[in-house]
Amino acid sequence: MRAAVLPMKGRVRDSSGRASYDEIIGGVAPPDGVAYEADTVGGVSGWWCRPATARRTEAILYLHGGWYIMGTAKAYRHLAGHIAASAGASAFIPDYRLAPEHPFPSAIQDAEAVYRDLLKNRGIERIALVGDSAGGGLALALLARADHPVGAVALSPVTDLTLSGESWKSRADAEFFFTKPQAESLVAAYVRSNEARDPLASPLYGDLAGLPPVQIIVGDAETLLDDSVRYAERASAAGVEVRLDIWEGMPHGFLTSVRQLRAADEALTLVGAFLAEHF
Repeated sequence: MRAAVLPMKGRVRDSSGRASYDEIIGGVAPPDGVAYEADTVGGVSGWWCRPATARRTEAILYLHGGWYIMGTAKAYRHLAGHIAASAGASAFIPDYRLAPEHPFPSAIQDAEAVYRDLLKNRGIERIALVGDSAGGGLALALLARADHPVGAVALSPVTDLTLSGESWKSRADAEFFFTKPQAESLVAAYVRSNEARDPLASPLYGDLAGLPPVQIIVGDAETLLDDSVRYAERASAAGVEVRLDIWEGMPHGFLTSVRQLRAADEALTLVGAFLAEHF
């Protein structure tokens, strides 16, 4: 896999990669017994993933990855559908506004609008926040602002847009996809003149005391490894119930290889168990 993606490592630095990104994410093996439905929640369009056995008063708000400039709800529906089925709860994936057309804080504003509408108008009583990569960062940022979520699952989250983690150096060769210069271009398109240390952009720098339980899953072969490790350390020091799983040899976004990699299947089971427990 590393050999296959090496020619593209670090090359996508703007929104020109949107179509190819959706093609890759959309290739996730579909789950069994999950129906999909387009909808608009909180003024934001998106897709529902509804397992046949979903509990009516519980929902997952799934925030997709793509470095804040790529990704669509439709492309992510199979990955989110697997998580929904594993947890026994329907998941809604919003098409939050993307940079550079809509820079920070548009994405987090859309995520919050969806969350509040789910609680107020949709008969949902308990919501879990889940996201991958940039979406994982959005989930953790929203966790500190939302009204009583049951918890959050962050898959290889982006928590520090200052890109100060040591793993940007220590995992530079092991990393399958990203380079620091590439990340700097992507971050600049998102935060522009806004402060990268703003907790709504970089949840690592927020006040983490009093947050509900958090599960973080990350691969060891990631330049974003320290974004997970440092967030988990800060959350734990603040008294948060946090579980951090580091998967040896796994690349960024390895859960998209569900039904192809045993590690992806096992990690998915852990996510479902965590969500079901805290629901």
